[in-house]
Order: sequence, then structure tokens, then C-alpha cells
Amino acid sequence: MKKLETKSCEEIMSTAYKPLAYCIDGLLTQGLYLLAGAPKVGKSWLALDICLSVAKGEDVLKHRTHIGTALYLCLEDSYQRIQNRLYELTDEPTENLYFAIMSKSLGNGLETQIEKFKSEHYDLKLVVIDTLQMVRKEKDCGYGADYKELSVLKSLADKLAITILLVHHTRKCYDSDPFNMISGSTGISGCVDGSMVLLESKRGSREAKLYCVGRDIENQEYRVLFHEHRWTPCDEIAPTPPDIFSFTIHDFMMEQQSFIGSATTLCDLLYQKFNRKYFPNRLSRDLIQHTEELERYGVLFNFRRSHGCRILELEYIASGDSSDGRILWVEVIESTGTRNSENVYSALFQCGGSSKTGDGNSEMGDGRTTLGDSNFIETTAMPVSVL
Repeated sequence: MKKLETKSCEEIMSTAYKPLAYCIDGLLTQGLYLLAGAPKVGKSWLALDICLSVAKGEDVLKHRTHIGTALYLCLEDSYQRIQNRLYELTDEPTENLYFAIMSKSLGNGLETQIEKFKSEHYDLKLVVIDTLQMVRKEKDCGYGADYKELSVLKSLADKLAITILLVHHTRKCYDSDPFNMISGSTGISGCVDGSMVLLESKRGSREAKLYCVGRDIENQEYRVLFHEHRWTPCDEIAPTPPDIFSFTIHDFMMEQQSFIGSATTLCDLLYQKFNRKYFPNRLSRDLIQHTEELERYGVLFNFRRSHGCRILELEYIASGDSSDGRILWVEVIESTGTRNSENVYSALFQCGGSSKTGDGNSEMGDGRTTLGDSNFIETTAMPVSVL
């Protein structure tokens, strides 16, 4: 009998797994997703708008997209109808968007077709299958059959690191929980990584609510209006707050050069320096999940054990700092000698995420802190592993 493969809690919490990439910020990550709605409600218009936006790197539903190749399987349409729809949305073709009106079914060649397309388009970001029913082979609609059939696409999306979006129908019967209206068993919604349900307030009104739920996205709902062949949010969409964690650690380590101590101690020092509250478990997680970005900024770290306690070791190497030693978090000097985040947005946009930096025309305040007692007995260090 094959031995059960396991990983210890320590190993999992010390491994820098490759971060999950977004196709659309806050809406679609890598994985398998579902877009459900009543027949002729406008699901295909939304699916086409999503494909176009990803292919062009333009916002959709007031959310930022990550540009890449998109493949749209329009299995209920003709190329003439696709042409008409495209001209309603744009007058400029994009080289990153491809269409097909026929494909194999699930378990009968579809997976191979998508893999082949991916091998020819390395930057494939999104595959839309319109509709799910057109590629299904199973006649049984029970939980087990639904879950088993969709798990093939779920595994494929994970393997290729892409987003697969399935266009599907809702039931006629109303339910207070919109996700219970997805046609089929709960095996469908249980297998996918996330679902979006488009429900019109009144049939033909062109006013609807879009409900979104998922493993890696926030639950959300907002009103949308179908205008000029696009679904557009009527509600204000809160922008995704900038991720400034790497900026914080970089600026702190640029001053300290090295740190040995507990996560709790580091949280206290960061609070003194930046007037921002951090928690040990979240800090350790963020260090792990920002490993690659921190390395680009010249910050290396690992965990080790001493007297049964988990110890952090951080080191700043100036020669590996892509920012050339410039401050990434624009400083606001206060009477307390600390910094706040009032100007962090401008710094973030100047830095362009994790690959570019701002002009660094800020000076460090005095505000140096002293490390806590790091008189620990040396033990074998556990380096952070990267997958």
C-alpha cells in the first residue's frame, strides 16, 4: 500500500508557496469559477467584456485586470454573432483574444485542447466556456457526478495556473440565497473556487445585482446596469488597499541591517517605527508570502527554533536591493518621530508595485529603535523553502 504523503505544520508554515495570481483583482484568481444567470439575461455580454478587458489590460466592473491572452469558447454562437457583439464593444481588435465555436467535451479531449492552446500561448490568463452544458458528458446530475466532472477542469486550471470561467444557468425558482439558484446540484458550486450570480431585479429591466463569493475573494454584491451592451456597476466599488508590507520591512531593515528575535518583538519595533499595528501570526504569514518581493529589495530571512520558541532572522543586503537603497514608504514626520500612511499611495504608484521604485526624495527620521534581547542559544536554522 502506498504510504500517505504528509507535510508537518512547521514545514507548511515555513514554505514560501508561489502566490496566487489574480486575473481580475478582487473577482477572479487562478482556478475554476462560475458565472450563472437566467437565459438571455446578458451573461455572454459580460463574459465577452471580461475577455476583452483581460486581453487589453483594461478595467472591467470597476476592477483592475491583469493583461494576458484570453480564450473564449462560444459554443452556442456563430462567428457572425461574435463579430456583431465585438463591434458593439470595440472598434479596435486585440491580438490577445481568441474564439472557438466548437470543442471537445469534458473527459473526451477538451482538456487536451486547452493544454495545447496554453503551450502555444504562454501568457494565457483566462479561458471562458460558454456554456458549461455544451461540454458536459454526464447525464447524471447528482452531487457526486457534478463534482467529479468539474474537478477535471479545476485540476486543469490549477495545473496550467490559469482562470477558467464557466457560463451556466440559474433555476427558475427564486431563493433568498442567490447561489442556491445555480442550476444542478451543490456539487457544482462546491467544486468551483468561486461563483458569480447575475440576477435581474425584473425580467428585461436591464438592472440587476451581481453576487460574488469565493475561496480567495471577498463576498460581495452590487447593483449593475446594462448600458451600451456592458454591465456597469452602479455602486461605488471600494479600491483594493495597496500592499505596503514589503515597503515597511525594507525601510525598517535598511536602517537596522539585521534582526534576530521573535515575531512579537518585531511587531513592537514596527509599531514604534511606523505607528502601524501588526500581529505576530499575520506578520509571519506576510513574510512568507512576500519572500520573492523582499528578496528583490535585499531582505532575506529564515526561521529557527531556540528553547522551543520560533525565532526570526532578517538581514538586509544592499547589493541585492533593486531600489538602490531608496526609501519606499514616503515619510511623514510627526512630533512623535513616527510615520503614518498619508503619503503611502504616492510612493506605491511611483514604485509601480514590486518592480520599480519611486524617486526616494525622502529623508529618514531619527526614530532608530533598539532590538530587544536576542541572547538566544544557536540552533540549526530552518531556511525558508520556495515552491
